Amino acid sequence: MKIVHVVSGDLGGGAARGAYWLHKGLRELGVDSIILTNAEDTWGDKSIYSIAVSKKEKILNFFRGESDSLIQTPYWKRKKLIFSTGLCGFDFRNLKVFKEAEIIHLHWINHGLTNIRHLKKIKKPIVWTMRDMWPMTGGCHYALTCDHYISGCGKCPQLNSRLEYDLSRLIFKRKQHYIPTNTKLVGISRWLSDCARKSALFHDYDIRTIHNNINTRKFFPVPKPIARQMIGLPLEKPVLLVGAQHVNDFYKGFDIYLRAIPKLDSKPLLLFFGNLSDALIEPFKLDFMNLGFLHDTISLRLAYSAADLFVAPSRMDAFGKTLAEAMACGTPVVCFDATGPGDIVDHMKNGYKATPFEPEDLARGIEWVLGHPEPEVLSRNAREKVLRNFDHLVVAMKHIELYREILTESTPAYI
Repeated sequence: MKIVHVVSGDLGGGAARGAYWLHKGLRELGVDSIILTNAEDTWGDKSIYSIAVSKKEKILNFFRGESDSLIQTPYWKRKKLIFSTGLCGFDFRNLKVFKEAEIIHLHWINHGLTNIRHLKKIKKPIVWTMRDMWPMTGGCHYALTCDHYISGCGKCPQLNSRLEYDLSRLIFKRKQHYIPTNTKLVGISRWLSDCARKSALFHDYDIRTIHNNINTRKFFPVPKPIARQMIGLPLEKPVLLVGAQHVNDFYKGFDIYLRAIPKLDSKPLLLFFGNLSDALIEPFKLDFMNLGFLHDTISLRLAYSAADLFVAPSRMDAFGKTLAEAMACGTPVVCFDATGPGDIVDHMKNGYKATPFEPEDLARGIEWVLGHPEPEVLSRNAREKVLRNFDHLVVAMKHIELYREILTESTPAYI
């Protein structure tokens, strides 16, 4: 079987990393898997095909991404949250890798990579892994408290629009028209799949849940004394880790974490990675270290292993890849019992699921983990959960089963 994954953006970060490790897992299991991307760096991997290699291609790719953003310009009062239109994109149907594929597997396809209009003309089976809410909405990537995706969008709160027929309704209608009805949808958490089933766009589609994946050979426990020594952390002090690509994103709930810190009885060292200003932490008068943006797996593995627990205060998360990475390194997790993270953490077994979105219970969960009489049990349980459920080979095998099911279907649309 030959699978082409359509993935936008840097393959080392964000949603694309889950697609990349799925691709690697499939190839390990003998599947002819190819990634089609607009990432400029393909790491010398011949199984990754980029449309942004030459100078001309890079310029075109840049302008496609910028055009997608410029369309939103009339909504100058819009919220500063990620919003994508799917109106601009590269038509990849004439590429050799596309023509040779048996199945087209879409992932995160935004920022000018894919024009939704092109999907209508694809006469091959399509699998679409939903890595956030964008596939089912009129442009937002997380709906937060808005439920307009259930009725068809319009009056978009993220665009700060009062019009029923606004840009979000236009995008939604285009998706209704151009996304083939035989597309197989995959949610990376039960929560995301449930959202899709409730949506006006996908309520009649075939929707599965196959969790996101990580490479547990890359993320594994490093003895805590060694990890702390390499980072430069004290050995005797409890360490709380928080991290994401963009820690300050509203979705990530960092403001809730800041409200939880003063409620702690203990005085831990606060450890961070990602884009974060030290000025936010300094008022708490606690020891802290900001590792900045971590680009490589080794640094992430050391950070996870050095911490006593990982805190993930997200308001809304499609899965929670950093949670699974931390747990693979033997670090228990404190999160809210909501959205994607609810599938990852088992309450009081490998972490703590706090009442959404209460800073008091988040602090209570942190204290519970720090005071646990058998931390090694929490650590062992955390890694075992990831090995059983989220390892890239386990998840790749589930996708192979789905691909086989699709290829055995005798659907005329696929001929």
